[in-house]
Amino acid sequence: MNHDPSFTAGSRGGSASELCRDWNFVPSRPTLLSRLSRAKSFLTGFRPTPPHRALLPVAPRQRWSCYFLYLPDGRLTAAHRFTLKRLRELPGGLLAIGAAPCAKDLVPLEDSVDALYWKGLSGFDFSAYSLALAEVSRRSPGADLLVMNDSVLGPFGDIEAAIGRAPWDLTGFTASWLFENHLQSYAFHLREVTPERIRAFGSAIPRRMALGSYRNVINVQETRFARLAARRMRVGAMWYARGPELHDPSLQCALDLASAGFPFVKRSLLGRYSHFQDRGAIEALLASHGHPLPAMRGADPV
Repeated sequence: MNHDPSFTAGSRGGSASELCRDWNFVPSRPTLLSRLSRAKSFLTGFRPTPPHRALLPVAPRQRWSCYFLYLPDGRLTAAHRFTLKRLRELPGGLLAIGAAPCAKDLVPLEDSVDALYWKGLSGFDFSAYSLALAEVSRRSPGADLLVMNDSVLGPFGDIEAAIGRAPWDLTGFTASWLFENHLQSYAFHLREVTPERIRAFGSAIPRRMALGSYRNVINVQETRFARLAARRMRVGAMWYARGPELHDPSLQCALDLASAGFPFVKRSLLGRYSHFQDRGAIEALLASHGHPLPAMRGADPV
């Protein structure tokens, strides 16, 4: 997620040399404004968990990769299919969670995944993360879990080696100081998923409730889940934006990070946040990995 609606104003691109590499998570104090906004989110933001259904349940595996797809029109794009293919190449099982108008919209996924869940369109990505963690901890306890959503394209390069080098139990790919130190939630890796381990996330990943707005998700979930987890496990990120001008390294340092082995490209670099990087360079980067560019410009139904 990009945290601030005014992110485009006064923000700039950046260099990976401005980032801290292999950063051990250190909590920081939220700003007063963040604390007030968070309090409002706790009071008014929670909603019932969106409906969900197991179409192909999780089964015991040593490892799982989970991909959350947001499909408001019920259609997969070529970018989704690229990611599914890349995740299928990783060790372990592939779990897809699709937010779509109805469960039958996910039928085209059944032949390309090992586990498949439908959920309603509400609840944002963390409602899918909560479902993934709950199902893996219950049906495949002790498995390692890679989670990503479709706000990023990829993974590219050797993501397996990057995860293998990470020394933490909870690994983020990038981290930011904005609001407070936190892991960016478009993708993360969690070792040894068990009911006890996911309880460490506390109210940041509730089991029976979800958050009803983008701002509430940021306030309660994205900016808190690493801090709560760090009380019981090792937490860190491969790259950390030290600030004060670098808010989102995945956007502001995208090309430098790609050269350094960062395995994703934010989809919004071809849209809302395209001013951060040269669009031609981003398209060339995607083309070099065989990524289908037309999927970025419109619907590409199955």
